[in-house]
Amino acid sequence: MATTHRQATPLAPAHAAALALAHALSAAERGLAVIPLSRTKLPALRSPHHDEDPATPPCHGECGRPGHGVYDASSDPARIRELFAAAPRATGYGIACGLPPYRLIGVDLDVKTGTDSSAALRELALRHLFTIPPTVVVLTPSGGRHLWLTGPPDVVVPNSAGRLAPGIDIRGAGGYLVGPGSRTDQGVYTLAPGTAHLAPAPCPRSLLRLLLPPPRPKRGTSAPAPADRGHGEGLVQFVLSAHAGQRNTRLFWAACRACENGLGPGLTDALVDAAVRTGLTEREARATTASAARLTGNRPQG
Repeated sequence: MATTHRQATPLAPAHAAALALAHALSAAERGLAVIPLSRTKLPALRSPHHDEDPATPPCHGECGRPGHGVYDASSDPARIRELFAAAPRATGYGIACGLPPYRLIGVDLDVKTGTDSSAALRELALRHLFTIPPTVVVLTPSGGRHLWLTGPPDVVVPNSAGRLAPGIDIRGAGGYLVGPGSRTDQGVYTLAPGTAHLAPAPCPRSLLRLLLPPPRPKRGTSAPAPADRGHGEGLVQFVLSAHAGQRNTRLFWAACRACENGLGPGLTDALVDAAVRTGLTEREARATTASAARLTGNRPQG
C-alpha cells in the first residue's frame, strides 16, 4: 500500500484504475475489506436502485448486484477484481470500517475547518488520560491525517463529524477510509513515514468511551435521557447518574452538548454542581467544562 508522492500526476484512466486495483489488493492481503472509489472519494459504482421509488426499503447488497457502497466491501481478491472491472474509471479505494478482523476506527484530523484538530486531540488525551499508540497514519492531500485504530468485537462505534471536537471526524461502522495510494481531485493519499510496517493499534479505552453514544437509561429508572428535558435538565441528570469511572467523561459530554445548543454559559454552574455531587472536585469539574467550551467554540451548531 505504500506510496510516497502527494501530488497527483495525471494518468490515463486505465492506468489509474490498474494502480488503484493493485493498492486495493495489497490492502486486502492484510485482511482489509475494500471498494473502488472515484476521484471525488465517493463509491465508483452507481447504485442499481437509483431509478427506484425512494420509498422502497433500502438494499444493502441483498439483490446480489454491485453498487451498494461500503456494503460491497470485500477482502476476496476475485470479488475485488470484479468490482474494479465494473468501475473502470476508479482511481482509488475505500477501506470499510467496523469489520473483522481489525474493526477499524478512523480518526480523521481535518485541517479545512480552520481549527487545530491535532491540538484538540492532544487536549482530549490530556484531559482523559490516554495516549495514541504507534499506529498506521495516512496523510491526506489537504494536509490532514487519518489515524487507524481498532475496536473490540463487542462494540459498535458510530460515524460522527465534529462531535468529539471541531475538525475531528470519526469513521466507524458503515463508514470507510480512503486508502493510501488513492488518487483524488485533490491529490494522492499516502502512508506517513515510519508507519507502513505497523498494524492498526487498539483504540485506548478512555478514547473509546468518548466515541460511543451515551447509554440510554434502563426502563423503570428515574434518570432521563440527556436531551429529553428543557433548559438542560436532562444534561444535569445525565451527569448526576454517573458512576465511578464515568464522572469526568459524562460531564465533558454534557458540557459539549450544552455549548453546542447554546446552553453552555447558563448551565455551567448546574453541571459543575452535579459533577461535585458525584464525587469530582469543583476545580476538576470547572476545568472539564472549560475544556468543553474551548473544544466546541462555545457556539450553537447550525
